[in-house]
Amino acid sequence: MANRLTKIYTCTGDDGTTGLANGLRVDKSSIRVAVMGDIDELNSLIGVVEASDIPDDISGYLLNIQHRLFDMGGEMAIPGKATLSPTCVERIEELIDTYNEDLPSLKEFILPGGSMSASLCHLARSVCRRVERGLVAMSRAEYVNPETIRYINRLSDLLFVLARTLNQGKGGKEIFWDSERLKRSV
Repeated sequence: MANRLTKIYTCTGDDGTTGLANGLRVDKSSIRVAVMGDIDELNSLIGVVEASDIPDDISGYLLNIQHRLFDMGGEMAIPGKATLSPTCVERIEELIDTYNEDLPSLKEFILPGGSMSASLCHLARSVCRRVERGLVAMSRAEYVNPETIRYINRLSDLLFVLARTLNQGKGGKEIFWDSERLKRSV
């Protein structure tokens, strides 16, 4: 890896294609490249959540998730590769259960918001859902590791629970959807 990125621009993508890790060149508008970009965006956004004022335990888990997302990007860069396993999905489920345990039960939908860190987590959750849609669409045409789809589905749930946890920890008020608000608004 030491010499791999000595030159940042190569000009090989000027024709609208990009190279996958296996040497195959694909169009930059392909669903595979779109999904790779969405995974990268999600990973970057989780980095922004980590950079906000959050507890160390959550920051540590998010760093591990960033590594898994990088692995997921590797799966996209090498068609047919599978690195995420059922164990990765189980770990996300454990985190959801742990953090959800102390949260009040939901009786209404929650609007994204509250504290800054919770709001960023909600934004990451919505980008995560876009990644999931892309993975599912891609899986209709070619192989996608089923554990990768399961992982990203659980990750969006974890990000929702972490947003609620961050709001609770910061004293941020959760904003509940008010179905009657439209009738009262001007």
